[in-house]
Amino acid sequence: MSSNITINGYEIKPKANLENADLRGADLEGVNLEGANLWCANLEGANLKGANLQGAKLWFANLEGANLKGANLHGAILHKAYLIGADLEWANLQDADLEGADLNGAKLEDANLKGAYLNYAKLSNANLVGADLHGASFLDANLQYANFQGANLKDAIMIEGWKLTKVS
Repeated sequence: MSSNITINGYEIKPKANLENADLRGADLEGVNLEGANLWCANLEGANLKGANLQGAKLWFANLEGANLKGANLHGAILHKAYLIGADLEWANLQDADLEGADLNGAKLEDANLKGAYLNYAKLSNANLVGADLHGASFLDANLQYANFQGANLKDAIMIEGWKLTKVS
């Protein structure tokens, strides 16, 4: 989708101000929201497959059950975003800020999380099979039952009990 569209009265375009927007269940496949302000936006169940959200500001956004498969979230700020059960398979989250984000049960298979900041994030039961987590930070993150099979954890920073561990 290359041209601007309007959904529920909101103009969907790069750098759009969509603070507090109600876009629950919206079909936003392939849209360009690069640099958009989505502070506290409700995108629960939205289809954002292949969307460009590079550098978008998604503080406290509700993305529960959203389809973000193959989405570009490079450098996006998802501070304390709600991503329970979201599908982020093949998504680009390189250098994204996911501090305190709730990713319980999220699907992150083969996602690019190089250099991502996941401190204090909730990743219990998350599927990170084959994900690239090179240099990602997981300080004080909840990783209970998360599946890291085949993931690249080179230089990732994690907590093991009370001991800081740098995985190489």
